[in-house]
Amino acid sequence: MEERGIRANHQTYLWLLEGCLNYGSLLCGQKLHGTILKLGFDSEHVLCDRIIDVYVACGDLDSAVKVLDDMHNRSVSSWNRIINGFAANKLTGRVLGLFRRMTAEKMSPDETTFAGVLRACGGSNVSFHHVEQIHARIIYHGFGAHTRVCNLLIDLYLRNGFIDSAKKIFDRLYFKNSVSWVAMMSGLSQNEHEVESIHLFCQMHSSGIAPTPYIFSSVLSACAKIQLFDVGEQLHGLVFKEGFSCETYVCNALVTLYSRSGNLTSAEQIFSKMRYGDGVSYNSMISGLAQQGFSDRALELFKDMQLNCLKPDCVTVASLLSACASIGALHTGRQLHSYAMKAGMSSDLILEGSLLDLYVKCSDIDTAHKFFLATETDNVVLWNVMLVAYGQLGNLSDSFEIFRQMQIEGMLPNQFTYPSLLKTCTSVGALYLGEQIHTQVIKTGFQLNVYVCSVLIDMYAKHGKLDTAVKILRRLTEEDVVSWTALVAGHAQHGMFAEALKLFVEMLNRGIQSDNIGFSSAISACAGIQALNQGQQIHAKSCVSGYSDDPSIGNSLVSLYARCGRIKEAYLAFEKIGDRDNISWNALISGFAQHGYCEEALKVFVQMTKAGVEVNLFTFASAVSAAANMANKKPGKQIHAMILKTGYSSETEVSNVLITLYAKCGGIDDAEREFRAMVEKNEVSWNAMITGYSQHGYGIKALHLFEEMKKLCMMPNHITFVGVLTACSHVGMVNEGLDYFESMSKEHGLAPKPEHYVCVVNLLSRAGFLSHARRFVEDMPTKPDAMVWRTLLSACIVHKNMEIGEFAARHLLELEPEDSATYVLLSNIYAVAGKWDSRDYARQMMKNRGVKKEPGRSWIEVKNSIHAFFVGDRLHPLADKIHEYLKDLNEQAAEIGYMPDHYTLLGDGEQGQRDAAAHIHSEKLAIAFGLLSLSNTIPVHVFKNLRVCNDCHNWIKYVSKISNRAIVVRDAYRFHHFEGGICSCRDYW
Repeated sequence: MEERGIRANHQTYLWLLEGCLNYGSLLCGQKLHGTILKLGFDSEHVLCDRIIDVYVACGDLDSAVKVLDDMHNRSVSSWNRIINGFAANKLTGRVLGLFRRMTAEKMSPDETTFAGVLRACGGSNVSFHHVEQIHARIIYHGFGAHTRVCNLLIDLYLRNGFIDSAKKIFDRLYFKNSVSWVAMMSGLSQNEHEVESIHLFCQMHSSGIAPTPYIFSSVLSACAKIQLFDVGEQLHGLVFKEGFSCETYVCNALVTLYSRSGNLTSAEQIFSKMRYGDGVSYNSMISGLAQQGFSDRALELFKDMQLNCLKPDCVTVASLLSACASIGALHTGRQLHSYAMKAGMSSDLILEGSLLDLYVKCSDIDTAHKFFLATETDNVVLWNVMLVAYGQLGNLSDSFEIFRQMQIEGMLPNQFTYPSLLKTCTSVGALYLGEQIHTQVIKTGFQLNVYVCSVLIDMYAKHGKLDTAVKILRRLTEEDVVSWTALVAGHAQHGMFAEALKLFVEMLNRGIQSDNIGFSSAISACAGIQALNQGQQIHAKSCVSGYSDDPSIGNSLVSLYARCGRIKEAYLAFEKIGDRDNISWNALISGFAQHGYCEEALKVFVQMTKAGVEVNLFTFASAVSAAANMANKKPGKQIHAMILKTGYSSETEVSNVLITLYAKCGGIDDAEREFRAMVEKNEVSWNAMITGYSQHGYGIKALHLFEEMKKLCMMPNHITFVGVLTACSHVGMVNEGLDYFESMSKEHGLAPKPEHYVCVVNLLSRAGFLSHARRFVEDMPTKPDAMVWRTLLSACIVHKNMEIGEFAARHLLELEPEDSATYVLLSNIYAVAGKWDSRDYARQMMKNRGVKKEPGRSWIEVKNSIHAFFVGDRLHPLADKIHEYLKDLNEQAAEIGYMPDHYTLLGDGEQGQRDAAAHIHSEKLAIAFGLLSLSNTIPVHVFKNLRVCNDCHNWIKYVSKISNRAIVVRDAYRFHHFEGGICSCRDYW
């Protein structure tokens, strides 16, 4: 063109600059700029604007500003080009400087100007003061109701957390387009106002405004974030109706929604049908698979992602590391670590946390510690992961050392720091340290944080400080299912079953949907009080709530049926548990053992060992407990041999159960040897031995052991004081017993339970202070239970006090009208007083109400075989010989003063018939058989399911004298050691 002598004009250079702009050629642009200056075309506004465009597009912003500076008459368009150029490069400070300069030159900004300024501010944290200043300018220049500007302003306010200001603009905006709604919804969700975001969507939809894919993406993400999965599923239907089911943004949000809800089938269906899956799609799917435990599938999907030439980002790698951590794939995790380092991602904060978590969960603590030291330690997440690492090892000292270093370096704890420490304190039983952390929680302002409080509640509940746990829960302003279920579980674990159920019902009444832990704990509480119907109702509710296949609930249901004596139902519930482990078997064994079905418990134990299921300490403890309750040493000794083979013999828990076994089987000397041989004793050990001494009538030994326990700074608990008060009762130490009772609350902070009041009533009644015992019962802070009244009634028979006896019986019949023992005791007290009409009335009342007396049963072990006897039993192979020998014993006993006690019998017929009945009670038959079958050097050990009657007790004293044999009888109340005509109970039981 120049060769032909055709002179270029400004239009020519405009086209040439357009070419530079299209090709991004800064050098060509600079040459053209020089030529334009030489030719004097620099006064052309259109050319100058295009030169600015070239410099901005090529990143030479300073040259662009110089062009602006050299312009004689700068237009709004020129300023906008520069401002938007700096905004695109996120140079917020320069943008604000240019904007101030523009307004200082009396140049009126337009909507493009404000759009550039607002976009620049949106990319950085801007103070509320700066935002308000820009907002004021917008209003001043007449753009306060302009949709495009207001949309950006709403976004800016929400990005910086100024929600109320954003709402005001949105509400006043006359014309709202889809961008307005998206900005408001996504901004609310980002500021943890997801519910408001969803409500806004409903408002928009009801106003007839058609949602866009971006709007659906935003509201679905909000649903996923706060786990409103049912709402999300309804929105999915609307997505399909609106025809957006193939839109990438919407599909990504749906994949995330279904992945987080655990509905991976739906998530995978949507993912597989996507036309244009991107990195976000793969991240959502990989994250969902990893979170739901399908780590292998997550890793396979990562390979597919690479085959589709999609580059993984930090989110992808973090999810994959989580997958590796959950399955212990340390080698694959290391490969991902190498990839992250090569890709320059290793310094990402989320990724650092995931890497550290990988090494911790794979138990590579040394690498975890080295990695921690090599990173920038201003990331609180890493500190928290290290706290978790040492917590998993139960390493309390290193956990607190990490926390101390954290404080020294000025790192502020967050809501996950304290829970890590508190969980460690809980696992190792360091409540005193946990209480110190609680103080720190209050000082740093986390005392109302829901997550921190849930862990605090769990700690206090597991350590039995339930009042403190309740106080923390009541102070919470936000309802939290984890806190409630932790409290329910704590009450159930500490035997406060009624309170646990009250809390569970209160939680549901507050509209809090229980989780599997809550349902499981509530059913366990029902098992504790044998509330079968209520337990079944709770189980039905758990099934409706989607927990029909939950193993923890299944285990609790097994325990419920077992403890309620529903053996068939217990087995059916057991069979329905899909993945049965030792917890399932233990639930069945312990359930049967704890409620008297000991033979069934041992039967299940044998089945468990044959099935090859791993037997743990709890299994052995339950099995030995069952053997102890049967008073059968043989299976107990066999289980003890198994314990020795498995290497558990040195474990404190097993020794504790063996002490109980020997004590309940009458071998108090064996129990004492086991106790003294223990290397480490806990409060359960001391309690077992104190209780054993008390049950055998060795009250002085029990009290001496209690004092020894206190000297060793072992803290007594409620069980300890049952043994101590029982010991005082057996040795007649009334004043000392009352002092111990008062010391429970005053010195040890233990509120007396019903069983302690029973002990005090027994203590007073045994000593003959029946009026005092009655006043004590009437003054109890809680309503006396059946055991309290039964104890008082039994004492009235011994001391022949019919007035107080009738008083106690009336209360007892109100509480337990179907208990045969009450009618028997009442009938006996009338018989002792010679009130035969009243006695007959008590017997008739029992008959009219359909109450049947539980048949007496006694058993004795001879030559490793158990021999059981019932009243008047003639089924034994040696029955004739036993009855003949029993007749001889009766005659010998009568010769030295024995006289049958007819008044304590509830037989039928004439006097002579009652005499015959007295001679054939089951314990007499068992003792006669024992004397016939056992060597003279072996004591006779007999066990009875009911209380030994007065007549039999008196008869056994005479028989021990005439046979010159030691006879030990364990009835439903205690052990009786008979020797030389004297019983260890001193004729009171």
